[in-house]
Amino acid sequence: MKIEHYCHPINDAMINLLLEADPNIKAIHAYLPTAKVLVASSQDEIIGIAALTVSNGLAELKNIAVCLDYRGQGIAKCLIEEVKIMARQGGHGCLYVGTGNSSLSQLALYQKCGFRLDHIKHDFFADYPQEIYENGIRCLDLVVLCARL
Repeated sequence: MKIEHYCHPINDAMINLLLEADPNIKAIHAYLPTAKVLVASSQDEIIGIAALTVSNGLAELKNIAVCLDYRGQGIAKCLIEEVKIMARQGGHGCLYVGTGNSSLSQLALYQKCGFRLDHIKHDFFADYPQEIYENGIRCLDLVVLCARL
C-alpha cells in the first residue's frame, strides 16, 4: 500500500467513497476544490481517501473513507497520520475532525489516533435530506475532536 497526495480530478468512484463517510454530496463538492486530498492505493487501485481543509486558520480532516474490503487493516490510521503531517507542515498546532454522535467506530478510531473530544454541535445533522441511523442510533449531533500536533 502507498499513500500519496492526489492532484488529479476526483472521479466518480472517489466521490462514492467519500459519500460513504458523508452522505451530503453538496458538502463534498463545496470543500473539494480547496482540499488537499490523499489517497491510499494498492496495485494502482484506490482503496482509501482523506481530505484536509483549512478554513479560518483551522486545519480539519474533512473526510476519510476506506473501501469496505480493506477496512480493519490500519489504512485509515495511516491516512490520518499523513494528514497530521500535512497539517503540521502547514504550520497548524492542531487538527480537527467531526463525526456523528452515532458513529461509534469512527469515534474510537479518532481517539486511538490521538484525538480528544473538543465540543458538540447539536442538531447538526437534523436537517439532512435523509435521516441517518448508525448502530441503531439516530445521527443528530456533530462531535468535534482535536489532535494536538
